Amino acid sequence: MKLLMLCALLCVVVLTRAAEKGADEHVQQPGKDVSHLEKRFLWRCSSGWTKYGGRCFHFVPRPLTWNEAEKNCQAVGGHLASLRNKEEYFWLQHLIATKTNNYPLTWIGGSTRKTNTTWFWSDGTTFTFTFWCRGTPNNPGTRHCVQMNHSDNKCWDDYQCDGKRPSVCVKESKFLG
Repeated sequence: MKLLMLCALLCVVVLTRAAEKGADEHVQQPGKDVSHLEKRFLWRCSSGWTKYGGRCFHFVPRPLTWNEAEKNCQAVGGHLASLRNKEEYFWLQHLIATKTNNYPLTWIGGSTRKTNTTWFWSDGTTFTFTFWCRGTPNNPGTRHCVQMNHSDNKCWDDYQCDGKRPSVCVKESKFLG
């Protein structure tokens, strides 16, 4: 049993070193597939960002308006966070809680700023997943932006975009090959 554990540990060390070395020597050719192992080691997030589902997330604790928060995210190569499913949403709540020891109201990228009626994500992705609190959105004429962690249910609420909140940015992970 000890020999098996030693062999497994040795394999992990060798594969890790090979992947790290590959990051320096390997150049991805267009049209070539990248193995799962290579993706795991070569697709990474910048320092201060956390990877989940192939994307990188960054919590910004400084209170900003929704527009300021979106411009801040764009300045670092991203957008306010779009969310794809409830697992990603709950993971993002956990990320915020580990950074703050709380669940503060936080801007994400949902908005009706351009259309006044249709919700969209600031990064251009389709608005297919929602986690609205009961009875919301409830003020489409005055509340054009989405905040998360509202009420005891920690759900979404439409809110006036000039309110100041912490925010979450998202960007695609980068290939370090």
